[in-house]
Amino acid sequence: MPKARKRKTPITSTDTSDASSSKPQASRTLIRQFHVLLKQQAQLQQSLGLPSGAASSISRPSNTTVPASSSNQSSASVVGSSSSASISFKSKASGSAKPETTSQAARKLELAEVEHEIERLGGLAAYQRMSSIGQGMDRGGGSEKVFISWLRELGVHEHCKNACIRHRLLEVGALKPDNYASCSSWLEVTPMDLRSRHPAIMEQDFLKMNENEHRGKWDLISLSLVVNFVPQPKDRGQMLQLARSMLSEKGYLFLALPLPCVTNSRYLTFEHLNSLMTTIGFAELKSKWKEGGKMAYWLYGKDEPLPINGRFHKKQELRSGNRNNFCILL
Repeated sequence: MPKARKRKTPITSTDTSDASSSKPQASRTLIRQFHVLLKQQAQLQQSLGLPSGAASSISRPSNTTVPASSSNQSSASVVGSSSSASISFKSKASGSAKPETTSQAARKLELAEVEHEIERLGGLAAYQRMSSIGQGMDRGGGSEKVFISWLRELGVHEHCKNACIRHRLLEVGALKPDNYASCSSWLEVTPMDLRSRHPAIMEQDFLKMNENEHRGKWDLISLSLVVNFVPQPKDRGQMLQLARSMLSEKGYLFLALPLPCVTNSRYLTFEHLNSLMTTIGFAELKSKWKEGGKMAYWLYGKDEPLPINGRFHKKQELRSGNRNNFCILL
């Protein structure tokens, strides 16, 4: 009998974004690395006056290497000896070269290093693929299952069917276009992401949506693992305020955050978050989390806002110790 020939693996593999081929721990590690790097990228772009998501035109010096574990190090460790680098940049206004401070040159080189590391890890496509795998049904599905169950408990689906209507749902940060396919009879879903990976997902920055155009337009808004991804605390608060403005009078907001954002933050607790959301104009209807878990979920109804009176404008340390710095400001 002839010896069986081993099937060759094609050089260009097909997209396996929906297949759970990676181990959960590997997926979580890669996602955490991307979170750190993309946050650093956004902060550096803001400090340099660059638009969010803009690609840096800075090249790394040939003698500079990127440490394999740079995503777990402080920002300064990625830069290396940037003060000695000689880099020329064009002025946006006049097109002529302008002298730069050592600090500006260091930040620009640091941005180039961060972007290089993002590409080394596979770019944004790799991050989205890992996140999509994490939402696979063999791993418990996505947070939409919690949202759907709460809406059913409130009788939203029955109301829609009896009135022969569908509620308009804006799903911010959607990685898959069909998360709510099972609810198509009572939900009209618009999936959206900052960088779409599917033709059916609208590519849009939520913070740049026209507030007047969308005021009161949406019955439901989902912010699942979105707010924690926004780099600046005040932009996180703005996102929540914008969501309230865009909801209809009896609209619902679904919020999902990594549990440590609340349980292990210096600046945020469950009580503080509840007070902040009440001030914005949300009434907490449901919440779900467990000790030692990874996620926390909330369902809010639109309510009347309260006077801010200077509250939530500055960071206030609520707990000390070895904690993270997650914070939401207004």
